[in-house]
Amino acid sequence: MHWPKSASSPYRAGLLLILSLLLPSVHADDAECVALLHGLWRTEGSMERMQDELVEAGFTVRNIGYQSTDQTISELADEAVPRAVDACGSAQRIHFVTHSMGGILIRQYLAEHDIDRLGRVVMLGPPNQGSEVVDFYHDLPAFEWFAGPAGLELGTGEASVPRALGPVHFDLGVIAGTQSINLVLSGLVLPDADDGKVSVDATRVAGMNDHLEMPVTHVFMMRDPEVIEQVVHYLENGRFQRELH
Repeated sequence: MHWPKSASSPYRAGLLLILSLLLPSVHADDAECVALLHGLWRTEGSMERMQDELVEAGFTVRNIGYQSTDQTISELADEAVPRAVDACGSAQRIHFVTHSMGGILIRQYLAEHDIDRLGRVVMLGPPNQGSEVVDFYHDLPAFEWFAGPAGLELGTGEASVPRALGPVHFDLGVIAGTQSINLVLSGLVLPDADDGKVSVDATRVAGMNDHLEMPVTHVFMMRDPEVIEQVVHYLENGRFQRELH
């Protein structure tokens, strides 16, 4: 802009103020947004550290809570995922970072719907092939009350929703944990390497773009600094960084 030669400093300052009010501003909604989906029996509080670190990395973040034991996987997906998309407003791209069953919600939703501005998805400890832990507890009378309709659908048998969903057709990176604080389940129920709830093999799904094993447990992986660093790297680059691990 060319200022009049006679323009004083107050004049220029006033004109700049007027222009700043008239010109469109850049809102957070115009940036890349990350929607967080927690897992079964958890709340959005379990993803707060992830949220804080992603904000620090420059993302707009929406941490979505839902009542994980009240409905089926399909019903939860149809409630939580559109709400996450709406919360991201006019973001240019909408990424998802999920923990455990949260990953199955986004798979369920994308099997039936499109998200026009979908970016990348990172799943932490997802039971993509179901969990043998659900099989183990399934017939106990208290388990249905404890796990709810969605929890009962996370097994590996004929009623398994994850196994019925098939390959993914979106940009997906999966992080699997290899440490357990539940030695009983890891020793008697889960095959081979696992995170105490989900075996490493069960986290895999056809069509995923990248898969990384890390020495973390299922219940705490979403708070682990190195896991969060890998999440940020995948969202920015579409792959995990092996040198970080």
